[in-house]
Amino acid sequence: MQIGDGSSSTRRLLLVTAAALIDSAGRILITQRPHHKALGGLWEFPGGKVEAGEAPEHALVRELKEELDLTVEPDALDPFAFASHAYTDFHLLMPLYVVTRWNGELKLEPNSAQAAKWVHAHELRAHQMPPADVVLVDRLIERSAA
Repeated sequence: MQIGDGSSSTRRLLLVTAAALIDSAGRILITQRPHHKALGGLWEFPGGKVEAGEAPEHALVRELKEELDLTVEPDALDPFAFASHAYTDFHLLMPLYVVTRWNGELKLEPNSAQAAKWVHAHELRAHQMPPADVVLVDRLIERSAA
């Protein structure tokens, strides 16, 4: 994929999908990237890579089950916003869905370095996040103020 920034390099397109899980108190779930991974220690919205031939909604349902043991029905995914960000080695495209209904109790693997916490939208800026997530933070703050 050619990036229109005047450079002659090409970057692969990486499609990931993410959820703004919002509880009954209006708090949003964020998770911390494991320290041994790229952008380790930063906070992000839960989700993950879309596999070849997989719809973003199905990828998100799968990732929320795998990562957090939460069951989300595809019709509970409300398309909200997307981020498009050019990293050094790839270009990330990330649709964000708002989710207010799920089944299960939030669980992280006991051996995982990943942490999770619930925060109000106005508290999101206090957490260091990957560049692609920042535009989504602004949109969620606008949504909570409406």
